[in-house]
Amino acid sequence: MTSAPRSVRRVLVASTIGTAIEWYDFYLYATASALVFGPLFFPGSSAAGGVLASFATYAAGFVARPLGGLLFGHFGDRVGRKSMMVWTLLVMGIATFGVGLLPTYDTAGVLAPVLLVTLRVAQGIGIGGEWGSAVLLSTEHGPPGRRGFFSSWPAMGFALALFGSNLTFVLISRLPEEDFLTWGWRLPFLASIVLVGIGIWVRLGVEETPEFVRGRAENRPARVPVIMVLRRWPRRVLIGILASLGTGSVIAMFTVFLVAHAAKAGPEVRSTVLTGLMIAALGECVTLPVFGALSDRFGRRPVMIFGYAVAVAAMIPAGAWLSSGDPTLVALVFVPALTIAHGAIYGGLAAFLVDLFPTMVRFSAIAVTYQVGVTISSFWPLVAVAVTGDASSLLPVVALFAVVQTAAAVAVASAPDSRADAELLADPAGERRPVGRAVHGEIGDHR
Repeated sequence: MTSAPRSVRRVLVASTIGTAIEWYDFYLYATASALVFGPLFFPGSSAAGGVLASFATYAAGFVARPLGGLLFGHFGDRVGRKSMMVWTLLVMGIATFGVGLLPTYDTAGVLAPVLLVTLRVAQGIGIGGEWGSAVLLSTEHGPPGRRGFFSSWPAMGFALALFGSNLTFVLISRLPEEDFLTWGWRLPFLASIVLVGIGIWVRLGVEETPEFVRGRAENRPARVPVIMVLRRWPRRVLIGILASLGTGSVIAMFTVFLVAHAAKAGPEVRSTVLTGLMIAALGECVTLPVFGALSDRFGRRPVMIFGYAVAVAAMIPAGAWLSSGDPTLVALVFVPALTIAHGAIYGGLAAFLVDLFPTMVRFSAIAVTYQVGVTISSFWPLVAVAVTGDASSLLPVVALFAVVQTAAAVAVASAPDSRADAELLADPAGERRPVGRAVHGEIGDHR
């Protein structure tokens, strides 16, 4: 059961644009935490302490993401995917606009960082429900056998957001340093409210997914979907968490920690690094659907494992090459890490998680597994700064990063293969169905 082509196109546009706006808001904060929040909200700290404090507020948003996943996942499985997409965007938009209005520590004292953390938590709750709703809206509208390609569209929204947020900061960072720290950093946060309004308007025009409508007609919704997931499929939950930890670690390391590490070399290096990051993100917009389609053709496993391996290879020279400020070396870090490695992992990840769980508990399942994984990954900048301190060598960080990527690859490799999986799934009404009769392949083929 699929939607008409025109309806599907609108769904893909709505999920991509809305996700781009939400991630734009989220990564505005990430970029600002690496560049400006330390001196503005934690001025009494040392240079390393200010970076640690700003990264801690960055991580606070991730800690709130599982809560958002639980909240929106619960109602997404019981009420529907569409309405949750609107609410997540609204929560994120209000919080991001609020960051642009915040007083700094010099104006409001300790209240300033408290408000900053509060709004970051609200952002985390919004983004915690966004990913699951957008992925399911696009995937469950699509035809069988093309989950990877369809689920890559919301992922493109992420790449567009990474490009847009860094482009914004590249432009405003050209302001005189005093103007940039006084008012320039606020502009992208305030302007985002216009984009949020557009995104809500687009999302209000989409239909509920046919797969969810059919599932709701055939099965009684679970009272608490997440409890059912944890009881019946704990191994699949762990696999999903580790797979998500791998992709989240790539982003936390390359777009936050390494950007801050390279920025120590001066404003010119900072500008070069942000430009390189922006170009790599734009390239990922192209590679994401390609890798999504490849995961449909060859399976999720080989595509994602390839991505984890490339990420480790890109991490080895990253610290020295980014700090050099050489545009060629910067590109040789970000293009393999983001355009290729993250494109391969993220292009297949959504379909990988969707394939693990049945329709009527799927929102809760993928929201929780994904958000827990990326929440753990959000502590990478804190761990990396604590491990390296003021030392120039990043070898310990590279080693830890390699361990995490290896664990993610092993988890993906161990995912169940539906072709050989003869288990029966129990739906929330207590009926039991063979996997082969599941709606659109409720337990997918990872090969």
